[in-house]
Amino acid sequence: MSAIWMNIWRWPERLMVPFLDLGRATAELRGELDQAVARVLDSGRYILGQEVEAFEEEFARKCGARHCVGVASGLDALILLLRALGVGEGDQVIVPSNTYIATWLAVSAVGAEVAPVDPDPRTCNLDPEKTAAAVNSRTRAIMAVHLYGRIAPLDPLREIAARHGIPLLADAAQAHGANLGGCTSAISFYPSKNLGALGDGGAVLTDDAALAGKIRVLGNYGSRKKYFHELRGVNSRLDPLQAAVLRVKLRYLDCWNQRRRAIAGHYLEAFEGIPGLTLPCDAKSSESVWHIFAVRHPERDWLARQLAVEGVETLIHYPVPPHLSAAYRDHGFEKGAFPIAESIAATVLSLPLHPHLTGEQVEEVVSSVCLAACLPAGAVQ
Repeated sequence: MSAIWMNIWRWPERLMVPFLDLGRATAELRGELDQAVARVLDSGRYILGQEVEAFEEEFARKCGARHCVGVASGLDALILLLRALGVGEGDQVIVPSNTYIATWLAVSAVGAEVAPVDPDPRTCNLDPEKTAAAVNSRTRAIMAVHLYGRIAPLDPLREIAARHGIPLLADAAQAHGANLGGCTSAISFYPSKNLGALGDGGAVLTDDAALAGKIRVLGNYGSRKKYFHELRGVNSRLDPLQAAVLRVKLRYLDCWNQRRRAIAGHYLEAFEGIPGLTLPCDAKSSESVWHIFAVRHPERDWLARQLAVEGVETLIHYPVPPHLSAAYRDHGFEKGAFPIAESIAATVLSLPLHPHLTGEQVEEVVSSVCLAACLPAGAVQ
């Protein structure tokens, strides 16, 4: 409890702490970004081309993958990956019950059926024992999610997948720069990600050359050669302007992730022992890249309001688990079907954590959380 009392003192003027400030990252790299954009403008090549190829090669190398295929968004990456594997109507894909709905939407988009599995309550990632129990004759793939930047338990999941002769895939939209363990992964470059574009973008990372080639064809109207179409594809290509931006930011990813780890470590130490506050488990062993610092509290909404009074902006990732969303009402999932996911959704709160937080802002978050913890739930400051 010493951390609470050490951080009670409040300065008269509050320092505002936004949850995320994308403008700071852009400002830091503005000169390099301007040069990268100008390079694309001067090239006269505005669809695919050398800029995209260079980013794919650089990002694959960074992630330890043999192939990277850029696409238009993280959702497209998931959909095209499943399509390339032949997943479709009549099939099931095991997915976490607690994830951003894109994981589920991709399965639905190819005509397959989601098979949700409740997570390990400690890590919020797929529980291998429950995953093994969920596999049946219709299961065509297991889709792990590296939630909050913490790597899912790939080794036991890979063993389950191998035992049943199905692929293990990963939604790695929150895990840029983490060790992806050689698992075929779908990536999002949404602006708020650890490696974010200035718009939408995505990619698939894989060691399978044939799979990469098929995804590339599917995302280019089903064509390798212009006007010759092998498959019924779609238009989903990473934009050269976004590729150029990502090439600049990729050079800073490691140091930005180290800053995230440092802030997360400070939070873990400062918040230890606060009554009612459940901290994310120490994820050093899984090389977490701390995309999100998600705590849990039984009075989550009250805590969020109190922190807002103190000038600290928070978000909820995610307030409605997919099985209770209107989008999946037709699946007949009842409340209580996935109690761990529902408990997480009712209590989770994400605190500001990004590499452009100042030291003062980090201490403001610490002080505000510690102060709120000393107040009775429902109190108004």
